[in-house]
Amino acid sequence: GCNTHYRVPNCPWKQLQHNNCFSRTQSHMVMSLGSLLDDQHWHHVAIERFSGHLNFTVDKSSQRHTLKINIISYGGVQCHGSQRVMSRRNFHGCLENLLWNDVNVIDLAKQQQQVSITGNVTFTCAEPVSVPVTFAGAQSFLQLPGAAQQQRDGSGDAVVAVGVAISLQFRTWNRAGLLLTFDLQQQAGSLWLYLSEARVRLQIHKAGFGLNDGQWHSVDLTARRGHLTITVDKEEDSTAHASPSFPVVSGNKLFFGGCPDSENNQECRNPFNVFQGCMRHIHVDNNAVDLIKVQQMLIGNYSDLQIDMCGIIDRCSPSHCEHGGRCTQSWSTFHCNCSNTGYSGATCHSSVYEKSCEAYKHQGNTSGLYYIDVDGSGPIKSLLIYCNMTDKTWLVIQHNNTELTKLKASSGINQHLAYFNYSADTEQLWAIITQAEHCEQEVLYHCRKSLLLNTPDGSPFTWWVGRTDEPQTYWGGAVPGSQQCGCGLQGNCIDSDHYCNCDADRKEWATDSGLLTHKENLPVRWVVVGDIQRPGSEAAYRVGPLRCHGDKNFWNAAFFNKETSYLHFPTFHGELSADISFLFKTTAASGVFLENLGIKDFIRVELSSPTEVVFSFDVGNGPFEVRVETGDVALNDDRWHRVRAERNVKEASLHVDAFPNATQKAPADGHIHLQLNSQLFVGGTASRMKGFLGCIRSLQLNGRTLDLEERAKITPGVRPGCPGHCSSYGELCQNHGRCVEMYNGFSCDCGLSAYAGPFCQREVSADFKPGTSVQYTFKEPYELNRNTSTQSSSIYSDLKLQGENVSFSFRSTQSPALLLYVSSYYREYLAVLLNRNGKRRSDFKIQPVILVLFCNLFQIDQHEREDFNLTSDAEFNAIKSVVLGKVHESGELDPEIARLNSQGFSGCLSVVQFNSIAPLKAALLYPNTSPVIVIGSLAESTCGSSSPANPYPAETTHSLSDHSGTVGTGEPIVNAIKSDSALIGGVIAVVIFVILCALAIMARFLYRWKETFHTQEPQGIKPEADSPEYPFHSEPTSQNILSENQKEYFI
Repeated sequence: GCNTHYRVPNCPWKQLQHNNCFSRTQSHMVMSLGSLLDDQHWHHVAIERFSGHLNFTVDKSSQRHTLKINIISYGGVQCHGSQRVMSRRNFHGCLENLLWNDVNVIDLAKQQQQVSITGNVTFTCAEPVSVPVTFAGAQSFLQLPGAAQQQRDGSGDAVVAVGVAISLQFRTWNRAGLLLTFDLQQQAGSLWLYLSEARVRLQIHKAGFGLNDGQWHSVDLTARRGHLTITVDKEEDSTAHASPSFPVVSGNKLFFGGCPDSENNQECRNPFNVFQGCMRHIHVDNNAVDLIKVQQMLIGNYSDLQIDMCGIIDRCSPSHCEHGGRCTQSWSTFHCNCSNTGYSGATCHSSVYEKSCEAYKHQGNTSGLYYIDVDGSGPIKSLLIYCNMTDKTWLVIQHNNTELTKLKASSGINQHLAYFNYSADTEQLWAIITQAEHCEQEVLYHCRKSLLLNTPDGSPFTWWVGRTDEPQTYWGGAVPGSQQCGCGLQGNCIDSDHYCNCDADRKEWATDSGLLTHKENLPVRWVVVGDIQRPGSEAAYRVGPLRCHGDKNFWNAAFFNKETSYLHFPTFHGELSADISFLFKTTAASGVFLENLGIKDFIRVELSSPTEVVFSFDVGNGPFEVRVETGDVALNDDRWHRVRAERNVKEASLHVDAFPNATQKAPADGHIHLQLNSQLFVGGTASRMKGFLGCIRSLQLNGRTLDLEERAKITPGVRPGCPGHCSSYGELCQNHGRCVEMYNGFSCDCGLSAYAGPFCQREVSADFKPGTSVQYTFKEPYELNRNTSTQSSSIYSDLKLQGENVSFSFRSTQSPALLLYVSSYYREYLAVLLNRNGKRRSDFKIQPVILVLFCNLFQIDQHEREDFNLTSDAEFNAIKSVVLGKVHESGELDPEIARLNSQGFSGCLSVVQFNSIAPLKAALLYPNTSPVIVIGSLAESTCGSSSPANPYPAETTHSLSDHSGTVGTGEPIVNAIKSDSALIGGVIAVVIFVILCALAIMARFLYRWKETFHTQEPQGIKPEADSPEYPFHSEPTSQNILSENQKEYFI
């Protein structure tokens, strides 16, 4: 071990580094500790090595690394086995108590024993002469008398000024500031020496770069005989020259750092930023300036300076930037660059991603790739993961081998070992599995003369290892420790004497497969297959991806039914960074959500009024409040609202739903540690303020979810769980989907919709060929009359018509075409046809097509509307069937319909709905339980939608920063539609509907009176080709005259 104390009077760097030299084939390693160590104070350094592990300590900071030391050098770097090269950054200062394994190295050096000395080393430590001065604020300046370099003129009688020489050292964190300014003699102008963009500049001439690194830098300014030079850090590469056409000679006063604060000051003008930092070693005309005399007001003048000390502070060591955020600083503060970290905020504390697929789903998002941050602001990194948004929200984690792997007998190989590397690391997997309600992983084993578990009594040939690193001897479908397969647990193995199909050891192929669902053992990390060495043995295995659904934290809720009730938890520890997030719903006007007290410090979040949330705390600087007001939007509307509060060393912020967030800056150089010591109260308070009435859900503190439900089970006045989610999330159910309440969340019932999916948003589409037919058959009239059921759905419908509502989408290049045909038991029919003018390109989509018979309206395309007067003497009742595509029934068809029907339909039909039924959805999704007959090929397609049904081929990556707060974005949906607005809109819609129907009925009687069922054309004038009455064929003499009791409508 090595111990020493050192002090640095004048050193060009701020950190102490230990360097270890290796041979040329080895790498060079640097361990850095400490900050601003050149402060003229003694510092302690210790290097300890134990069995190859090295502890490096500077003062109270330590690092540990594995290292082998061959040779150690003090004060400089000298590599063994190569040419001696002294570092240009060698140590300049004093070392004392220099011990190596309790041997005093300084004593050995004095005796010249086992120690070699290079360069100028003395065994005394003189007191440093350096006197720094600190420029702390905007009013700081140092004024010294000017002293130009002089020489006698050519005659030798007069003394004249010929130039100026000034040098100094400075250190700062700021990128800009004035170093020096003075007026030139004879009012020839002014000179400014300043920092800009961390470079030294003199007027337009510049030298040096990166000078705001907090280290000491020297600047030398010389002007003599028309030649001007600036040198930074004594380096030739950082030297700038100029030859002004006028003499550069200082006036009577030199101003360093800034100018006096005086409106009438004509001696000093500063167009630049003031300098904030330290200066020392100031020389004017090669004479050192005694700053102690300046302090004693014996020479010069100054304001707001700290003389004989350098008050610079390293605000990035240690860094308050979290999660890999990059710290930069100025004189008075620091900044965190959170780019590409996945976190945001003043200290990169808050994750920009949701914690689960469940959270993304309840923002209205569909299946796709999403970034998941399981612990929010905690230390676990976010990961990109696939979310399968079905009725259950599945989270899918892939690994490196999900394909079927085949094995054959091979000499010399007794076992096959397979490792599985997942897209998430161990810590992420454990957090995901713990948070999920259910996890599963499919395992499959195909075998021929290859035993699996060697049941019932033998040692297993195959086993797998999960998260616990223990061999597991059960297979999919069985329970841990059973040494069985799924067939053994169910009692249906092909050989009842064995508990696995493969253990029957037959020559025929057999299979054992099932799901592993015991979360404590998942995921499968590796598999050992043993029985593959016998002649004729063959096997194949597959391990599927890890799949989990549910989020125990997202729906974890408690209901507080008394103002005096509360839940208590251990003390909240958020000394430097604290974030609190939760959802609430209430009808109360005010109440405290949570509170935690210390001796003087506290933290509290409360609803102060129906339109205001307050986040308050005290860390020793006095009470601090951040408020968010919601204006006219009341928060006590019994709907879920999201609150997120964060406090760090720089600021405090509060977010409520999508309202503008509020932020308050922390006081500069104030107290930063939040010290709490009491219990955390949730839903109530220890300070006797008004408690909370209502529900709190998904309460998370610094990324850790508090289990409200478990604590509520044993607490009077508090109930676990909180129903009533449809009031907030019901709007996510689209296209006539119905929101159904569940204990943890809600679901969308798509029974009355032609759409499918978790939010009834997925279009159900199919490609039709000329021979394809889908026929939905209704019950006969007498059965219809006997049935008294009032239930209806998109699959079964007890039909009692008051009118016909038909809607669907289609895409086709065929015209003319028969799109939909409805027949009745009384040989009446309704047909939707596409005439020759409806020809569209194959990539063009008309959506939706709506036919409302009793209101006599057609609407074609969502951007266009056309009104038609449709009349008929006969009512259209006793519907027999709805046919999509080609009609195969034996009944008589109208000749024109029959001609079109013979061609069939080629194209795409999507979201077909006839009144309350969806025949295409019934045929595709429920063919075995619905009254449909399908002729020809029919399979679900994505032809009716711009997004594919299977998201794997074309994934999209979503993150919270991509969204802006509407349905389908990354933000919670709350207060989207107020109940009053919905009621008014509904009344208006009903009134318009009644008016339109009344007008339609009046038009019907007028047309009957005029007997104008068909539009009469003047003789000899043919219809225009683009009119709706143009026939479906090109022969002008083949128009079909419809019978009086038939009706035909053209689109």
